[in-house]
Amino acid sequence: MHQPMDHHEQKHFIDRTNIKAILMDMFAASFDTSAVAIEWAMSELLRHPRVMKKLQDELTNVVGINRVVEESDLTKLSYLNMVVKETLRLYPVGPLLIPRESLEDITINGYFIKKKSRILINAWTIGRDPKVWSDNAEIFYPERFVNNDIDIRGHDFQLIPFGSGRRGCPGIQLGLITFSLVLAQLVHCFNWELPSGISPNDLDMTEKFGLSLPRSNHLLAVPSYRLLNTA
Repeated sequence: MHQPMDHHEQKHFIDRTNIKAILMDMFAASFDTSAVAIEWAMSELLRHPRVMKKLQDELTNVVGINRVVEESDLTKLSYLNMVVKETLRLYPVGPLLIPRESLEDITINGYFIKKKSRILINAWTIGRDPKVWSDNAEIFYPERFVNNDIDIRGHDFQLIPFGSGRRGCPGIQLGLITFSLVLAQLVHCFNWELPSGISPNDLDMTEKFGLSLPRSNHLLAVPSYRLLNTA
């Protein structure tokens, strides 16, 4: 028999309106961030034809050229996973994550942080720290994730594009699947070239600072279909 909720339970009850608001926040937050991440990934792939070819080769070997990539394929695409990690290392969609507040006075590594201080974590700088990522920290190099266990889900603090702990991004799984699947389909279905004879080395990679970290100018690229008949 269903027991009525006490006062404490009623205070923390999540009703249908709360659930809809949480879902709307997750979807709304994923639009701009996913688009920004995909655009940066495509920019770096166009700047590094070796990486583009290696990713296309993996997609061809795992998926074939008679169908498009599906979500069920993602767990088999190890190099795609490295490309996703490397993109989010260099271009975290929230460069300063979400502000935190210290719950008590504390001293960390000699720095005193007062209770109720507003704390910002610079994920952009952490991802480019040469003390962590070696001298090539500024270079797009997915192979740095070969044979290591660095995770993107907040367990390894050198790579925290989604934050960490209880206040980490609740949409991490949705974001990673959206980013990975769309990127895989773009690279698998099409060959890509820069327009007007632009050299990969001349591609403008200027960032525009904000809540997210978009390109200053949108990426322009020319696709050509590469799959066999998928009808």
